[in-house]
Amino acid sequence: MNCTSGLRVDSRLRFTSMSWIPYFSGFMALVLLVFTMGKWIMICLKNNKPRFPLPPGPKPLPFFGCIFQMLRNRPTHRWIYKVMDDMNTEIACFGIFGVHIIPVTSPELAREFFKKHDSIFSNRPVCMSAELSSEGFLTTGLSPLGDQYKKMKRMIVSMDIRLATRHYLGNVIRKMIFNKRFFGKGMEDGGPGAEEVEHVNALFKLLAYMYAFSLSDYMPWMKIFDFDGHRKVLTMAIACVRRHHDPEIEKRIKTWESGLKNEEEDLLDVLIRLKDNKGRPLLTTEEIRAQITELMFATVDNPSNAVEWALAEMLNQPEMLQKATEEIDTVVGKDRLVQESDLARLKYVKACAKEALRLHPYAPFNVPHVSTQDTVVGGYFIPKGSHVILCRPGLGRNPRIWGDSLKFKPERHMNDMDDARMDLNDPELNMFSFSTGRRGCPGVLLGSTLTVMLLARLLQCFNWKIPSGLSQIDLAEGMDAGFLAKPLFAVAEPRFPQFN
Repeated sequence: MNCTSGLRVDSRLRFTSMSWIPYFSGFMALVLLVFTMGKWIMICLKNNKPRFPLPPGPKPLPFFGCIFQMLRNRPTHRWIYKVMDDMNTEIACFGIFGVHIIPVTSPELAREFFKKHDSIFSNRPVCMSAELSSEGFLTTGLSPLGDQYKKMKRMIVSMDIRLATRHYLGNVIRKMIFNKRFFGKGMEDGGPGAEEVEHVNALFKLLAYMYAFSLSDYMPWMKIFDFDGHRKVLTMAIACVRRHHDPEIEKRIKTWESGLKNEEEDLLDVLIRLKDNKGRPLLTTEEIRAQITELMFATVDNPSNAVEWALAEMLNQPEMLQKATEEIDTVVGKDRLVQESDLARLKYVKACAKEALRLHPYAPFNVPHVSTQDTVVGGYFIPKGSHVILCRPGLGRNPRIWGDSLKFKPERHMNDMDDARMDLNDPELNMFSFSTGRRGCPGVLLGSTLTVMLLARLLQCFNWKIPSGLSQIDLAEGMDAGFLAKPLFAVAEPRFPQFN
């Protein structure tokens, strides 16, 4: 008797035995069941089709959606802007592997998403870049809703201008967190050393790849292949940041545990000393480490970029420089430096900073908000799990809202500047400087203060001029983010030698 692939051939009886028939029948029954269930699901979906349409967008392929168009058109945010502009729409829908990406440039719709329906759109997506940067979603800003988010939320409540602004912010946040400006010795002239340059560069590398439309954000199993190289870049940047942070954190924890320290001097001390209701440390070392990293990269981008752009625009319109400098001299005088208590009264300087945030936002979108249920916004059906992103340039440059929307005009904000208000946010979401709502930025006041302080100090201490050989500053924008395509270089002449 010979056996061949389940068919039994009986040589004595000269016919093929059909012992495989029960298996075949079972297989066909399974196929029929699957086909029937598929048809039933399709009928149910058809019968329960939403009464409202999805927002307009490019026609997606079955299953794949717009992924191939996205891969052909990098950087992705500029492709999204172009599609929305071509379709003449202020809300759109881009399907990618079953995930709906909803970009918005309308202030009215932005208010409906993040004010009226704030509780629905308060989740965060599970993305590779956020997972790596937060050490597995241990932080406040990047964590999806859940117990870890609730826990962390309770806890937080010629001069190269680009180099100067970024490292000023780096110095400030290092002083706030680690009570030191430098990880190494720094430079003899007080400038950043090699360690600080490496640290700040790594922070901006993290920012460049945060929520950068990686394939694995929509097909998580693909992260092991790292087709677009994002994971490798992020891993190297995080390793660089931790190389500077971890020794400081571990040393400080041991200092507290050994009893050699008994007074809180900076934010790191505060995080270490937080206790739960049983008197035990509230945060683990991993949570402290992850939160410190998030605080670092959340602080350096907006203020440094806004000040660089503000100076570039003001150099091309020197009457603005003069007006801002005169305001500082009037409010502060010429015998001391600008202090935090002066900032609220520097209305024109604040207006210049806010105009830079409006016209030249650093990031193309806010951190995505994920819908926790189906809903309708602006007459469009927004399915559960959609990623809603506000287009920062789209809001700030919307010609329907802003007259001469592409022109730098600080005067447009002067009516909003009063002595009692310091933050540079727009409560009506006509522009988007710092995140808002339930998942809003807890450091709005800090970010606003750092931005205005940095700009005011630079204007107070130096007379700024365009370098010889140039008639004006080139205001071309970088392709991958909202910074100047070329770092701003300008001639700085000290106004008050006693301050330098």
